[in-house]
Amino acid sequence: MILGPKKLLQLVKTKKLVEGLAKRELTTPEGAGFDLRLGELYKISGKAFLGVTHRETPKVELVANTNKKQFTIKPGEFYLATTIEKVNLSLSLCATFIPRTTTFRSGLFLRTGIAQPGYCGKLTFGLKNEGSIPVTLEMGCRFVFAQFHEVEGGTQYRGQWQGGRVTTKKREKQI
Repeated sequence: MILGPKKLLQLVKTKKLVEGLAKRELTTPEGAGFDLRLGELYKISGKAFLGVTHRETPKVELVANTNKKQFTIKPGEFYLATTIEKVNLSLSLCATFIPRTTTFRSGLFLRTGIAQPGYCGKLTFGLKNEGSIPVTLEMGCRFVFAQFHEVEGGTQYRGQWQGGRVTTKKREKQI
């Protein structure tokens, strides 16, 4: 079951479900979830390795954050994008993410996933300009919509991305 705004706001106040929400989301959220804002952009470089037991993600370079007013993504460019907000999911909740329509209407493709029960931290997504024009983003803009779902009989997320880190420092054994 997808949770609606009344239940979500109650969980924000009592359980800190989402920390750092914009005033707009705290006072007049729309739909069944929250809009989340762009906090940081990272350019990737180097190499990556995804093995059966080990992995190593690319090096990252911070290219924009909320201290920089705007950033332009040219056609074909790919970045990792983090949220300003942090989530604190209980063992009975998970979150899924979809791009806001203005994100894809501008030519940006947002690669999202799921935040598993028990995950706490900022969120990281892939963001690529698949359009034919440059797109300028104002840091802090709403770019992704989070929906929260009840989970019955789940287990706690114990992955190595807990806490919201963006990349690995070296090759590491997977949990």
